Amino acid sequence: MKILQELTHFPCKRILEGLNTIKLGRNYYYYKEIDSTQKEIWRRINNNEIIDGTLIRAEKQTSGMGTHGRKWYTEENNIAFSLYMRLQCNIDRIEGITIDIATIIVSILKQMYGITKLDIKLPNDIYIHGKKLGGILTETKLKGNIVKYLVVGVGMNNSIMEFCDEIRDTATSFKKEFNLEIDVNKFISNFCNYFEDVILKRIAHDIL
Repeated sequence: MKILQELTHFPCKRILEGLNTIKLGRNYYYYKEIDSTQKEIWRRINNNEIIDGTLIRAEKQTSGMGTHGRKWYTEENNIAFSLYMRLQCNIDRIEGITIDIATIIVSILKQMYGITKLDIKLPNDIYIHGKKLGGILTETKLKGNIVKYLVVGVGMNNSIMEFCDEIRDTATSFKKEFNLEIDVNKFISNFCNYFEDVILKRIAHDIL
């Protein structure tokens, strides 16, 4: 049992197919189970063991992070990943970036699966029929007004059918709403392609 538990927390280096990025998603680690992809990014930052564009994905999170310190529940085969980007730009350049991320997600799901009924609840949630389908967590490291790096976490309920009592009446999933499961790796590849392009355009005239 101890050996199995250690293996579930061991990172596996993987390659995302369909990437058109320069850096984002090129350094990709998959965990069968972890406390939080967002926390793992910060651990690597604090230990100086991370490179620009690193992406961490987990099949299951035991202590996922939501906004305002809330817990984000992640069961197996749901979408949970965090990414790290070095920016070195003025903070004004990333104002409203969370809304951009939500818009990218909605656009990808429309293109991949024809889903057109999603709502963006400002600033960081994605809803369907009044229930939460996913959320976004953006965090930064600042030096004065300069953004040193950006850490973005994305969580989407993919195939879960039964939610815990705390969120049973407020959460839903792609499986429950559309009877489909998202191809997680394809979704993440598309997200990286779109998001890197958005970031590069934002900081094009402000690289220090």
